[in-house]
Amino acid sequence: MMEGEGRSEAGKAFGLLICGTLVYYHCAYRNSTILSLFSDVLIVLLCSLAILGLLFRQMNISVPVDPLEWQISQDAANSIFAWLANTVGAAESVLRVAATGHDKRLFFGVVVCLYMLSAIGRLVSGATVAYAGMFAIKFCLLLLNQLVFVVET
Repeated sequence: MMEGEGRSEAGKAFGLLICGTLVYYHCAYRNSTILSLFSDVLIVLLCSLAILGLLFRQMNISVPVDPLEWQISQDAANSIFAWLANTVGAAESVLRVAATGHDKRLFFGVVVCLYMLSAIGRLVSGATVAYAGMFAIKFCLLLLNQLVFVVET
């Protein structure tokens, strides 16, 4: 591992810790909903960008924005949505087979998983689940980013 990669990973972890702490604070201590959190974040981002835009305009600084840098290839988009459709389709087919009752082992496996998820939902607050979910989403995005980067190179 190169020296810059270690700092980058530490920076990502620190940023993720800060974001997770803010999500936990917003949902647990302020008793706000996740929709309220997203609204607050979007308002802060919009105001920050507006202030930076006004500041740059006053200082006559032009900021080059190349929207092509923000785009992903058509193949990458197709593979992402194909993976998503396959995942949803597989989950739907498993639940359909379990609901018929023909496969007893699958049926009991689904019942046990749903019961465990229900128990976790009763024991753990929604903010904690949101905090853990944010880490899981960040991990999946990092894996997806590395996969797309490996495929493109």
